[in-house]
Amino acid sequence: MPATTTAPSAGTTAGKTSRKRGRRLRLFVLVLVLALVAGVAYGAYWSVSTVRASFPQTTGTIKLPGLTGQVEVKRDDYGVPQIYADSDADLFMAQGYVQAQDRFYEMDVRRHMTSGRLSEMFGSGQVDTDAFLRTLGWHKVAQQEYDTKLSPATKQYLQAYAAGVNAYLKGKDGKDISVEYAALGFTNDYKPEAWSPVDSVAWLKAMAWDLRGNMQDEIDRSLMTSRLSPKQINDLYPAYPSATHRPIVDEGSYNKATGKFDPQRPATSSDGTSGTAQGALQGMQSQLSALSDTLDKIPALLGPNGSGIGSNSWVVSGQYTTTGMPLLANDPHLAPMMPSLWYQMGLHCRTVSSKCSYDVAGYTFSGMPGVVIGHNQDVSWGFTNLGADVTDLYLEKINGSSYLYDNQEKPLATREEVIKVAGGASKTITIRETNNGPLVSDRDDELEKVGQKAPVNSAAPDRGTGYAVSLKWTALEPGKSMDAVFALNRATDFKSFRAAAKDFDVPSQNLIYADTKGHIGYQAPGRIPVRADGVDGTMPAPGWDSKYTWKKYIPFDALPYEYDPKRGFIVTANQAVIDDKKYPYLITKDWGYGTRSQRINDLIESKIKGGGKISTEDMQKMQMDNSSEIAALLTPALLKINVSDPSVREAQKLLEGWDYTQENDSAAAAYFNSVWRNVLKLAFGNKLPKELRPKGECLYVTPPAGTGPVDDPNQKVQECGERDGDSTQPDGGDRWFEVVRKIFNDQNNTWWQSPATRLDKATTTRDQLLARAMKDARWELTAKLGKDTTTWSWGRLHQMILKNQTLGKEGPGFLQYILNRGPWNLGGGEAAVNATGWNAASGDYGVTWVPSMRMVVNLKDFDKSKWINLTGASGHAYSAHYSDQTGKWAKGELLDWSFSGKAVDGSTVDTLKLTP
Repeated sequence: MPATTTAPSAGTTAGKTSRKRGRRLRLFVLVLVLALVAGVAYGAYWSVSTVRASFPQTTGTIKLPGLTGQVEVKRDDYGVPQIYADSDADLFMAQGYVQAQDRFYEMDVRRHMTSGRLSEMFGSGQVDTDAFLRTLGWHKVAQQEYDTKLSPATKQYLQAYAAGVNAYLKGKDGKDISVEYAALGFTNDYKPEAWSPVDSVAWLKAMAWDLRGNMQDEIDRSLMTSRLSPKQINDLYPAYPSATHRPIVDEGSYNKATGKFDPQRPATSSDGTSGTAQGALQGMQSQLSALSDTLDKIPALLGPNGSGIGSNSWVVSGQYTTTGMPLLANDPHLAPMMPSLWYQMGLHCRTVSSKCSYDVAGYTFSGMPGVVIGHNQDVSWGFTNLGADVTDLYLEKINGSSYLYDNQEKPLATREEVIKVAGGASKTITIRETNNGPLVSDRDDELEKVGQKAPVNSAAPDRGTGYAVSLKWTALEPGKSMDAVFALNRATDFKSFRAAAKDFDVPSQNLIYADTKGHIGYQAPGRIPVRADGVDGTMPAPGWDSKYTWKKYIPFDALPYEYDPKRGFIVTANQAVIDDKKYPYLITKDWGYGTRSQRINDLIESKIKGGGKISTEDMQKMQMDNSSEIAALLTPALLKINVSDPSVREAQKLLEGWDYTQENDSAAAAYFNSVWRNVLKLAFGNKLPKELRPKGECLYVTPPAGTGPVDDPNQKVQECGERDGDSTQPDGGDRWFEVVRKIFNDQNNTWWQSPATRLDKATTTRDQLLARAMKDARWELTAKLGKDTTTWSWGRLHQMILKNQTLGKEGPGFLQYILNRGPWNLGGGEAAVNATGWNAASGDYGVTWVPSMRMVVNLKDFDKSKWINLTGASGHAYSAHYSDQTGKWAKGELLDWSFSGKAVDGSTVDTLKLTP
């Protein structure tokens, strides 16, 4: 039977607060409805009841069939829920109900994405995306995990969660769930369907996809071979700067005798060997750009897969804190979106026992039970992206319905799937797989020709009409990551924390740890492949040769970890986990380059060496640090250049006395970042193949060998960039910091050469190129910000707009206006600790990823911990909690985070009782 409700009693503090908020909402809703009616023909069908129909009930009583006891949902003034129950099943059923109240539309879109069914909601424009996602088979693998890998307890939690979601949906039309469904009703007759446990599991596949590691780098290196030599490509992918940027683990080492990592063992050179790039496929040509284009079209729920996506986390031992106990900070860097990917909540058993075993709070994802990042009554933990290389592209020799492997024909595994399309005919696709994985080349006509021009060694089979391309990826094998989430929530010490981490197969994350007994720690978990000697996963591999098949996974006991390191703190910010000279296994060749992590290390050490103690406020200030490492390198040289043009000199003077911090009101930061963008374009971007350059950016270039006019191979031809999305290069991340640093003192390095144009002479030296970049930046900002440099500011260029990920991007203008929020002028920047990322190649300084939440956990007193979300608790565009945290987030402020029963009661403004 449907859930039934009872109105809240009058006269309570919560009721008064709710009435005040309700009056504000009625005014806001009225304005929106009038705007709809006045603005578009659709408006005639909208009403106050349509707008408000989906608002959740947050006070009073609701009968929820399936519960075994009463559950309380206590919300604070930001709408953040804390759930209290007497059994695990009731706790997770209530979690499902409450998340569906606030975020079901987001959950529904996400499960259609993970199952390749977006076309059912949004029509024929999503068919190609669905086909690619069906080929990857996320939902299929999630079903296998649920059927064969997950523990009975985890299945029960998932079932209880799904029951809670479905209890909320029962008896409701789409417009009663979220206003977006009312908008969808104008174009199709889509009806939300019941939630399943597998829908929750599949979300981990989307998370793993966006954090998959170096797949884009693998493609880009292959594409570069059409224009750049192997040495030039190596220049653009320099080795990790371990001498200047400390890896995460710098104490302990791998013990070959035991096959385990020993955190107490003195660091030594590796007993093994790390692979070097294979030579068979150095010449893979630009047909792979089609795969890159396909990847750009796949919804990136977490953010652009590049040098910026990742996170910061660090933990400081009590010996160096003002509390005498550890402090732990975390801020994952993800795409700015509306609503935020994160959902704050607490899950509390009134009495922790075998029947009810959770007392945990933090950040989770709508659609998934448990808490992903946060703390329980004993331990706290945080995540950053480890960046392990867990994907490989393979060239496959296909012959009809078979493929070649070690000189034998093997049958392709095939299956057919039907893509249903709202308002159109269904489409049937055939998915083919080799032993390496699905043929992603089947999803693009151009990719059918992949490998036609790829030079391979003499042992390669006859290419015929070219090679297909398959994808091998750890997340396409069933795993137990969902078990790990619940185990982390129950961990009581470092031993149980590591035991939980052992099951966190994908995505491979850096896990930091602190507990109430004063210990700190780190664990690198994940299913990370071991490749053959000489193979490093940086280029596509020959699928027909078993030499290139993954041999095994790095044993968990051999993965690096630390426990109470002597230095008294641990920093993870996507840098190298460990110096590869001291570790026998190859984790990746494509680490983040450690700019953020080293800045955090330096800030902590400067405080400690100065005799100070680190406070919660210090941790918060570190999260907002805007310092630019590349500015500190370039600016002194920029100031030494003799500038004759008075307008350019006026801009140059902005850099005098600048402290390299990128505050949102800084004119110097605006000018420097424009100079940096133009340096990259002149030195590197204009020399990259068209497949990596921004779409529509055209240059006159010498054609690649064999493609120019027969009568004049040196004739210049116009060549336009082909890449869109956030993978355009050079993106300006800290890999490019290192590229420039390595050549910076070489005035005559060939990378500083740029050809003459109608307005500019050719450059042959570093300072000539810097001078040209300074001039180009001056006129670029004149066009964007005006001639008067006193009005310039970094924030005017560097803006964040929060967009609803479906109708806020592709819907009618009036819906985009209603669903989206912004802009906000932000400080920070690429590879700053306050990592508000932007793509330097795109020509747009807009924010592409952000610290999607921030938290500082106080292990001395959890109630003195702090947190903030990017947007708010609600996914309803008209809710008071849709974006009520964003203004504080933009200023770097944090909210109080109540955890104990007393603190939660003190911050509660709405209480909802769920009864059997």
